Formats: sequence, C-alpha cells, structure tokens
Amino acid sequence: MSLLPSNLVPLRLQTLHHPPNPNRGLPYPIPRLPYSRSQTPRILCAKRTGKQRYPSEKKKLKQKQKQTLTLTPVDNKFEGVWRLSKLGVPIHSDPGKDFLGVSPGLLQEIAKVIEFPVASMLPQDAFSVVRKSFDARKMLKEPKFVYTVDMDVSKLLSLEPRTWDFISRLEPKLGLIEHMPNERASGDLISIIHDSKKNPKDIVTTENENGHNNYSGSEQSYKCPTIKKTKIAVVGSGPSGLFASLVLAELGADVTLIERGQAVEQRGRDIGALVVRRILQLESNFCFGEGGAGTWSDGKLVTRIGRNSGSVQAVMKTLVHFGAPKNILIDGKPHLGTDRLIPLLRNFRQHLQGLGVTIKFGTRVDDLLVEDGHVVGVRVSDSRDKLQFNSQKLGYDGVVLAVGHSARDIYQMLLSHNMVLVPKDFAVGLRIEHPQELINRIQYSALATEVYKGRGKVPVADYKVVNYVNGEDGGPSSNSGATGRNCYSFCMCPGGQVVLTSTNPSELCVNGMSFSRRASKWANAALVATVSTKDFETLGCRGPLAGVEFQMEFERKAAIMGGGNFVVPVQTVTDFMENRLSVTSVPPSSYRLGVKAANLHELFPIHLTEALQHSISTFDKELPGFITSEALLHGVETRTSSPIQIPRNTDTYESTSLKGLYPVGEGAGYAGGIVSAAVDGMFAGFAVARNFNLLDSCIESSLGKAQSAGVVKY
Repeated sequence: MSLLPSNLVPLRLQTLHHPPNPNRGLPYPIPRLPYSRSQTPRILCAKRTGKQRYPSEKKKLKQKQKQTLTLTPVDNKFEGVWRLSKLGVPIHSDPGKDFLGVSPGLLQEIAKVIEFPVASMLPQDAFSVVRKSFDARKMLKEPKFVYTVDMDVSKLLSLEPRTWDFISRLEPKLGLIEHMPNERASGDLISIIHDSKKNPKDIVTTENENGHNNYSGSEQSYKCPTIKKTKIAVVGSGPSGLFASLVLAELGADVTLIERGQAVEQRGRDIGALVVRRILQLESNFCFGEGGAGTWSDGKLVTRIGRNSGSVQAVMKTLVHFGAPKNILIDGKPHLGTDRLIPLLRNFRQHLQGLGVTIKFGTRVDDLLVEDGHVVGVRVSDSRDKLQFNSQKLGYDGVVLAVGHSARDIYQMLLSHNMVLVPKDFAVGLRIEHPQELINRIQYSALATEVYKGRGKVPVADYKVVNYVNGEDGGPSSNSGATGRNCYSFCMCPGGQVVLTSTNPSELCVNGMSFSRRASKWANAALVATVSTKDFETLGCRGPLAGVEFQMEFERKAAIMGGGNFVVPVQTVTDFMENRLSVTSVPPSSYRLGVKAANLHELFPIHLTEALQHSISTFDKELPGFITSEALLHGVETRTSSPIQIPRNTDTYESTSLKGLYPVGEGAGYAGGIVSAAVDGMFAGFAVARNFNLLDSCIESSLGKAQSAGVVKY
C-alpha cells in the first residue's frame, strides 16, 4: 500500500469545512454563472531558455515578470473556469497527436497541479483541451505532449465533491494557472453577426486588459439597411477579400466579389496543365484564383498576431463552420493542406452566393473610376483578354482592394492615380529541401520511427530557425554586410513539395506546399534574408515600386540560370557553402518541372549570399546534419510578403490618397499569412459597414483587434 503525501488525508476520512450551502443535499455551493471554454487566450507553448531565447522571447519574458507584480488574488475560486497550462504528458502516456481528449496520462498531470491525490477519481468531463502541441527538444529528458486545459469548477464539484478543498487552495501562477471568472465571447463570425441582429441592445461587448469580455448594454449595434443597398466591390478572393465580403454581405451590403483567377475547380485544372504540360495561365495559377496564393500552399494557420485573441478565434471557428476539422482550434500548429482548403472554399463561396453576393471569376480590374478624388467604381475586362477589348465600367459606392502581393499590375495602376505607395522591407532567398526522414531524425532521434508518413503517433517533424545578427530587436539592418541582417526559415512545409509561383513565363520563383497528411518524402522551407531600401538602391531600384523591381531582377536571373521552360536552378547545400558546382551529384527534387545544377552564388549580390551562408552554418549547429549533400537549394524565393504598403486610415481603413478605396490584406502590406489576412479583411468589412451607416456601434469590439502583420518579424 503506497503512502499518501503527509499533507493529505485519505479522501474518505476528510472532514470538509465549508461555508453555509444554499444547495440542499450538497456539501458545497455550486456556482450557476454561464461559462464558455470555446475561446482560447494567449499561446502558452514551450520556449527556449537562457541564451537560446530569441530576442522577442526575452522581451515577452520581461513583460511577464512585470505582470507578476500585479497579480491579484481570486475573489471566488468556485466561479468560472481555471486554465491549467504547460501540462507535459510523456509520449508513452499519451494516445498521440490525433487524440484531442482527456487521457489518463493528462489526468495525472492535472492531479499534480491541483494536488489531488488520486488522478483516476478526477472526472474527464470536467476538463476540456484548449491546446495541444508536441515538444521534442533535445534539452528535455523525454519528448512530451504539452497541453493547455480548462477546468470547469461547477462541473468538477458536481461530479467529484471531494475536490472542494483542493480548489479552495488553488492560487494563480503566471503562465501556469489562470482563473477566468467571466464569460468569453464564442462562436464563428456568422453567429456573432447574427446574434447582434437578434439582440442589438445586449450584444455589444468590450475586452478588458486581461482579454476577457465584459458584456454591457448599448444602443442598437446593427442598423437595418435602407431600401437602396450600399454597393461594394471587393477585388480579390483571398482570405482578406473573402472575410470582408462575408461581413459586408451579412450586414446587408450589395457585394460584388471580383477575382481575376478562376474558381478552385477550374484553377486546379489550370495548375494541373502547368505541372504536366508546362502551360502557364497568367491569371489562374499558384498565385491567382479563388482562395488566393494560400490555397495551393501549405495551408498553415499559425499566426503572430495573437493566436488566442477574439478576432483570430472568430476566423478559426468560421473556417470550421465551412468545413475545416475542429482540431485546428486545439492543435498548437494548425494546418489544413490544399486538399482540405478546396472543399472549404467551395462551401464559403456557396454561402456568399446565398447571401446575394455576385462573384465574378476570370475578371480583371484594369482601372479605378475616380471622380473628384473619390473612387466611384472600377473598369474590368475578361482576364483572358490581354488587350481589354471588352472592358466595362461598374459603379460602386466603395471598393475594397484585397489583392495579393503578386498583383504587380495593380500597383502600377494605383501609381497612375498618384496614389502614395511606400516601399516595404521583405525578404529574399532560396528554398531548401531535405529528405523528410532526415529532418525526423534530426528533430526526434530514435523517436523518428513514430512518424509513419503523417499517420504515426507524433507529428511529421518540422523546424523554425532564425539567425539574429543585429541587436536584440531582430529588425532589419541598414548595413549591407553578411553580419548586418537577419536570416530565417519561412513557410516550412514538412512532407511537402516545391512548386512554381511564377506569374510571368520570363520570371521564375518558387514556394512550398503540402497536403493535410504531409506524407511526401521531402521537407522544404524558404531560407531568406531581410532586404530594405538600401539593398534596392544598390541595384539601381528606386521609387515606390523599387521592391517589385528588386524581386523581378532575381526572378529573371533564376529563369535564365534554369535555361527556361520553368526549370529551376539548384545547388546542394554543401556545394553552396563551398562555392562550387558539382553537376553530377544533384539529389532528386520534389519540384516536378525539372531542375538544373547551377552555381547560386551568381544569383544574389555577394552580401546576400554571404548572409545566407553564414546563417546556414549557424542553423547546422542548432540542427546537426542540416548541412548535407542530400539537401538541395532551389532558386529563387522572393515573394515572402508584399514589397509595398498602401497607407490607410487606422480607424476607417480608407486609403489616405483616394476616398472610397479600402486597401486590405497581404497585397496592401497589412498581413502575412492566411489568418492575419482574414482578420484584416474582417475588420475592414466592419469599418466599411460603419462608414456606410450599416453599423452604428462596434460589433467587432468583442473580437479585440489583432496587431498588424504587415512587417514580418520572427
């Protein structure tokens, strides 16, 4: 018989001393307040320690240390929910990555936190998993799954009354134990808007400094549209355009969604023709078409704008509403994959059409119609008509410009209207590809056998590496040397493939993609270095579109080095590090249009090449085996983010140059990925609705605005 800790008395012998109980028959008071666990707060994943911390992590740590001084005691520990974070379950005690429930192993960790002596007596129904991630860092004694769990106090006490004393002794611990007494906003974007229509006087919410929502009465937040509907054009059907259209249509606007590319069904056929027969459709490809560039990419839903904010959660739940698996709400690194994005987009489209949205695929916006400094419509033509013979003018009250970062003709068109475009820092580099088994071994060691092409107990291994060489903030440097800029991995695709993202046959650029299972035998990621206006000027690129010219310079070089026909120039990592060319030793590549051995040192200026070499050497110290002749570098990766930003009003989202124009999303320089673009489009939709008197008050206040992701920082 094992001994209980000396400070605990066997449960059956405990004498409970509680305040008077208004609930007859029960030895404790049961709180009756409503609660919701569907919205999640800040990410509490494992971080590096000591000198290995990234500068951004050090900054956050200092902020947390300051917050510890302001922790206040809990008024009523038996109300609401307790959030328990960083619960590490050893891999042998966990069912695996695909299990998102409460396992006996997880109950053991929960019992340790609340100091409950018998884990098996804790009722599983009282706990819900908020986040689950996998941590296999070498500094750990053993790999483990890391959980964040919500403990419903009312349900716990009703199912296991003997936990009362243990809850009474529970105290908040920063980053580990948090008490949440208030109800949190929940639901997808559609339900939030519908609720505002049903209960206009009660739905308005605000978010306090802790991220909790306080409900309060207010004047009517939704205003019924007048007989003549406000006509809004949304240009671009990427995440920002789709979510802007959704908000505006739900609030009663007459929305027309204009997309130069094709619907996902036809777009898939056009991409197939490119991969198999090398036929590039200029307006329907890996960059252009329904869903934007992210559709035929990795489908990552990770974001740096506040994963657990109300706005991000509303976007994630809306994706679930349209067919995404529910595990994206819990997975520490949520990912969809192209195969899941296609049916999701089809469902999204059908919902918009059901709201009366007119969707014009294969329609290119050639110009804005401007009167007295105000946009009054657009001129469009069939995107297959290069000469614009059949163009037509369409009048609108407002135009939401939600194009992607590859719509370079749109930038030129905006300049013709004397719009202010600001060059923006971004990053360029190469895409590196390793055998996935090698990355599994580097990251998991002996545990690599548990991967099983995406179907195993642990996730397919990935990585994220950053080489900070310029101070603590990680910002881009004005220096041009190899030690004066930042290099990092970007858009890492485990179990993926390298794909062509050119939009012009005379230019060559690549990206990575993967399907939901991530089952291919390759792992790829961009290795890029930050560039700024000083780099642009070095190549003679000046003016608002200097960054675009900078991109095109290297894309044209890559096309020439590949020999044309979309063949990609490649070099092994070992050869790149030694500045040599071994034509006969090129390993196989996942890129399906062919590769050609080339010396990639001839691609970039020497300071960029040296920066990449220096960083790869650093990455190999962190991931031993990263430098290998099995790893292949592909040129070139240039479209990591928009090279420009279109200035807009912070509150109204309206362009500062043209009234009636609302630049949003990644192409406008205000997002960097699927989720941040969707969030930006969502808030733009609310702003436009408010500007046209479709919205009296701020429904979006319950969502909590996420920070801008215009400048990608790691």
